[in-house]
Amino acid sequence: MKLKDTRLEVLPRDLSAYRAGNTGIDYVHRFDSGRPGPHVLINALTHGNEICGMVAATHLLDTGVRPLIGTLTVSFAHVQAYEAFQAEDPFANRQLVHNLNRVWSADWLDGAEDSPELRRARALRPVVAAADHILDIHSTSHDGGPFWVYPGFERNARAALAIGARGAVVTHLVMPSGLGSGTPLIQHGRHGLAGGGAGVALVVECGQHFLRASAEVATRTALDFLAHFGLIDAPAPASQPATQRRFELLRTCMVQTEAFRFVRPLQGFETFAQGELIATDGEAGEIRAPCDECTVFMPTRKPIVGREAVYLTQPLAA
Repeated sequence: MKLKDTRLEVLPRDLSAYRAGNTGIDYVHRFDSGRPGPHVLINALTHGNEICGMVAATHLLDTGVRPLIGTLTVSFAHVQAYEAFQAEDPFANRQLVHNLNRVWSADWLDGAEDSPELRRARALRPVVAAADHILDIHSTSHDGGPFWVYPGFERNARAALAIGARGAVVTHLVMPSGLGSGTPLIQHGRHGLAGGGAGVALVVECGQHFLRASAEVATRTALDFLAHFGLIDAPAPASQPATQRRFELLRTCMVQTEAFRFVRPLQGFETFAQGELIATDGEAGEIRAPCDECTVFMPTRKPIVGREAVYLTQPLAA
């Protein structure tokens, strides 16, 4: 995707009015109903250029959404990266140093290394740990449509399938063994454990970063997530739901050399036969499909050494 082909339908807005919050942590807002119920976290801007999450979070705050039961927390994770947005290179502010969605292990959070992302993750650590259920809102560089991403625990699958039945997001990327390139926010602490209790933690990838449709998916999914756990009344279904599709993550492929190249342009959801060549990576060798109907997710727009190149999956029964 060339920059001239990137439609910037949704752009950043000033978030300074949301900085103070009410928790003592910048850009974190919490609302307690005073009634028993779950604590649900809606998290936006884990990556600085994933603007759809900002739209959803500001919608919740601007329209005065308040929980009927339990507690609602709304957070803007990486506002520092968000504020580095430049329209002439809208992909550059995904992160400043580290990927904020790969550092949620004790090794990173308790380690000696420092960066804007690590400082923010350490500040947000009690916010994430306190939540019973988490929706982390993301978007993608290509326009492949929305999908869920979650660890392969039954509690996550049940929630994603139930919310998906309302029609906004019907494709699922299931991680039976984690992401393979670090620890994401939704696998922090107990949410990364098979025996972690009833807590649900999902990522929703809402579509291409700067499309209005992605912002609409983000807002709709945040409302559906809250309704699923009883915090708000359920809105009308988004549409007549399509058949839900589930895919199992088999391998996360990293860019290892500057010579990385796909064999053809990829947007996501293309399929390959077992053994078919997907990409070459210089001296690091070839990437070939490990199975028939191998479906690619999130192919990189611009290969950068040390970052993810593509996720290889196989279909699962819905």
